[in-house]
Amino acid sequence: PDDRTFYQTVYAKHFGSVAAPTAGLHFTKPLLQQLRASGHRILEVMLHVNYATFKPVEEEDVTRHQMHHEEYSVSQRTDEQIKQAKLDGKKIIAVGTTSCRTLEAVSHTGHLKGTTDLFLYPGCRFAMTDILITNFHLPRSTLLMPVYAFGGNDLMKRAYQEAIEREYRFYSYGDAMIIL
Repeated sequence: PDDRTFYQTVYAKHFGSVAAPTAGLHFTKPLLQQLRASGHRILEVMLHVNYATFKPVEEEDVTRHQMHHEEYSVSQRTDEQIKQAKLDGKKIIAVGTTSCRTLEAVSHTGHLKGTTDLFLYPGCRFAMTDILITNFHLPRSTLLMPVYAFGGNDLMKRAYQEAIEREYRFYSYGDAMIIL
């Protein structure tokens, strides 16, 4: 029952996801206000997480995994502000793999709204995301693959080993990291 209150980001607005974007659970309204006050621009994107997000990758060759479709949208204004920030040399920080997937889907397709089956896995290039804030995800999950793609195998193996040794919490209510 507590999940109805606590398993929700402070900035959630639309019904449609089966789960919260867990990296966003670390943010509070006062923290967002502090970030804005220090000069960070906070923009919104939407991706409706579905049950298939939690289906493990069963293929030995991850490139053969068939990613599920999820609905996403980015406003014209947000898209323009992101593009301008990139032109100005500013870093785009995605809060969570779902936000990252949304940004990269827009970059790949040029469409601000639709469905995407974009699967980010090691070897992929990121066109929009410069920094990723994410939780520690479970092995072989579709959520872990973009983390390894973004941070690289060596760094992520070290980070996950340290997380295990220090008994970090994994998954939905878990600890988070920032990958530069």
